Amino acid sequence: MRFLRLSAALGLFLCLQAGAGETIRVLVQSSPLAGSQYYAVSELWSQIKPGDRLTLVREADNRHDPKAVRVEWNGHQLGYVPRAENRAVASALDAGEQLEARVSRLRRDPDPWRRVEFEVFLIL
Repeated sequence: MRFLRLSAALGLFLCLQAGAGETIRVLVQSSPLAGSQYYAVSELWSQIKPGDRLTLVREADNRHDPKAVRVEWNGHQLGYVPRAENRAVASALDAGEQLEARVSRLRRDPDPWRRVEFEVFLIL
C-alpha cells in the first residue's frame, strides 16, 4: 500500500505537470500469472496478445487467500495475481483505486509461471 501511495503522489505530480485532462498510468507491478495451468489460458492461447486488457477481480471471500485477486481476459478466468505479490493490488481495489492490467509477455514454456506476465497500472 505504501508503494501505491508513493506511486499516486508521483502520478499526481506528473498530472500537475502534464495539465488537466490527461490520464496518467503509473506502473505499480509486473508479475507472472499464477495458476494459469488450471484455467482457460491453454484454450485461449492463440487469441491472447501482449497489450490485451485484463480485468482484476477481488475475491475477499477466497478460502485459500483473503487477499486473492482473480485475473480475467474477456470474461474468462486466466489465473491470479501471485499470493506473494497481491497485497498492494488487493488493498488498492478495496480502497476503490482505479487499476488497469495488461498482458505484457507471452511465451511457450513448460513452466506455467513463465507463460504469461502482466502489468498493473494505477490510473490517475
